[in-house]
Amino acid sequence: MDSRKPNGSLPQLSQPPKYGITKPISLAGPSEADVQRNTELEKFLIESGLYESKEEAAKREEVLGRITEIVKIWVKQLTRQRGYTDQMVEEAKAVIFTFGSYRLGVHGPGADIDTLCVGPSYVNREEDFFIILHDILAEMEEVTELQPVPDAHVPVMKFKFQGILIDLLYASISLLVVPDDLDISCVSVLHNVDEQSVRSLNGCRVADQILKLVPNIEHFRTALRCLKFWAKRRGVYSNVTGFLGGVNWALLVARICQLYPNAIPSMLLSRFFRVYTQWRWPNPVMLCSIEEDELGFPVWDPRKNPRDRFHHMPIITPAYPCMNSSYNVSVSTLRVIMEQFQCGNGICEEIELNKAQWNTLFERYLFFEAYKNYLQVDIVSADADDLLAWKGWTESRLRLLTLKIERDTNGMLQCHPYPNEYVDKSKLFPHCSFFMGLQRKEGVNGQEGQQFDIRGTVDEFRQEISMYMYWKPGMDIYVSHVRRRQLPAFVFPDGYRRPRTLRHPSQHTEKACEDVTRSQYGSAERRIKRKHDDEAVDEKLSKPRDCSTSNFGGTSHISIGQEAKLEHLRTGDVYSNSVDRLLDRDKRYEEIAIQQARTDGTVSEPSCVKSAKQMGEPVRQELLSPSEVPDSETREIYRPGLNGKTGDFASAYMDNEEI
Repeated sequence: MDSRKPNGSLPQLSQPPKYGITKPISLAGPSEADVQRNTELEKFLIESGLYESKEEAAKREEVLGRITEIVKIWVKQLTRQRGYTDQMVEEAKAVIFTFGSYRLGVHGPGADIDTLCVGPSYVNREEDFFIILHDILAEMEEVTELQPVPDAHVPVMKFKFQGILIDLLYASISLLVVPDDLDISCVSVLHNVDEQSVRSLNGCRVADQILKLVPNIEHFRTALRCLKFWAKRRGVYSNVTGFLGGVNWALLVARICQLYPNAIPSMLLSRFFRVYTQWRWPNPVMLCSIEEDELGFPVWDPRKNPRDRFHHMPIITPAYPCMNSSYNVSVSTLRVIMEQFQCGNGICEEIELNKAQWNTLFERYLFFEAYKNYLQVDIVSADADDLLAWKGWTESRLRLLTLKIERDTNGMLQCHPYPNEYVDKSKLFPHCSFFMGLQRKEGVNGQEGQQFDIRGTVDEFRQEISMYMYWKPGMDIYVSHVRRRQLPAFVFPDGYRRPRTLRHPSQHTEKACEDVTRSQYGSAERRIKRKHDDEAVDEKLSKPRDCSTSNFGGTSHISIGQEAKLEHLRTGDVYSNSVDRLLDRDKRYEEIAIQQARTDGTVSEPSCVKSAKQMGEPVRQELLSPSEVPDSETREIYRPGLNGKTGDFASAYMDNEEI
């Protein structure tokens, strides 16, 4: 039979559709088993409370409507003050767009709403947005926790409106009147705007492009909802800390949707881990090709831009100008992300073999059991409102501490910043704490007496933190090195310390993660030997030691070597140093308390003075005899104030517990 067409030409073989920059890996649809697993996955998401109620959804719409009214009145007021005609005042307006998880349709209960206010050319960001609109919002009863961040990479105003978190950005475009039907995805909207406006506009433009580039929006949304939940449970959801934020996860999931266009969410989830455990970073993840435009904005291109060559995990945005959305990822945080990908991949393989359930994949990561050594960063201020701004500034710079530790130890000391913040509810003054896990790089043998002295590193970090433009008296930061056995109780669930004998609550998770670790770092025999060595060291360290060996004075060293070695100090030195540090510490907290007392309008010493002084209890303990201080309660404190009164940092050293 002749297969030629009537015109005599041969028929062309059908080509698989192309999604993104490459052909799909597979066009296969779901099997019956896949459909069953998908049903179980969706049931798990509902039971986990990841979907908001209709009442909350309606309230969000109401809040967005109110914010739209507020910014329209604000622009009309400015238009009248600038002397424009009555007709211009009548036509003047600002338009509100949403982006992020709300625009993508994957937000959950209590999630914030990322919003962008687009205004006319004569309304600026510095004065009109961050001063005039800020003051308008500050006077409204519905608005609480108002926090402007004008010096951020993308300037933002954070607040709660009727209890709903709002992140409000501003972009001024080159139009005197902003139309209601403004097409923000059109490149012409970027004409004659500054770089900060381009970054602000890009959030909405990227969200719209993602929804256009995925084969099935509903499947994409369910898979992304799963991955965001997983990332938060595993401690790798935070762009500001050096991990991945919402847009990063959306782009990664969207690329998997392109590679498996007919897959349902349960399939997309397992393919996600399968693909990215094998991804050869720093090869970039892209949903479409990078296009340059006549507007001349810089785009991500390591061939032309030397800085782009040092990005460790490039995830490129699909809207012009294309940028790397994950430039905050460092060597240390990439290591943590890849470890979690490996763990997730192992569990998904077991789920496909019916050896595990979906809840196993979403088990919470036990960060405070993962390391033997930690850095604790305590952030304090005299006022609760001041703490919001001070914490935001400090948290945005924590990733710099990770980079500095990597730099000053030549990558030998690995740092794992944890995104969650913690509050000691027994302390009445405004404060919060962040933690970082510390360990020697895998595969590096410890030498006798080797140590990591990061005093200068942390001191450099402190100096940069102290350059905060809006610093106020009472704002302070303290850094301390704590071992796992000495972690404060408030970091554990329900306020209790988890017994050392307990391991991961899920045997499946433990097995999968151990298999991954074994394949990466050595044989089972080596791991058993290391476990016995750890137990031997723990037994040594659990014995009460003489007070003269503590390094509260800031000069003793715990070395990494074949055995834990302590350089002894004279008891008199420890005592004199401790008294000086204790007096300086108490004096500093008295200043905080006095400042808060003045704010509250009280005359007598408030109760928070005593609570604030309790922060120094670990320092007081070193003045007691060894019999009075159990080893499990002592810890090494390095907490210099920004005013320099509390002395220098002691180093955060490792012993051989992690070798």
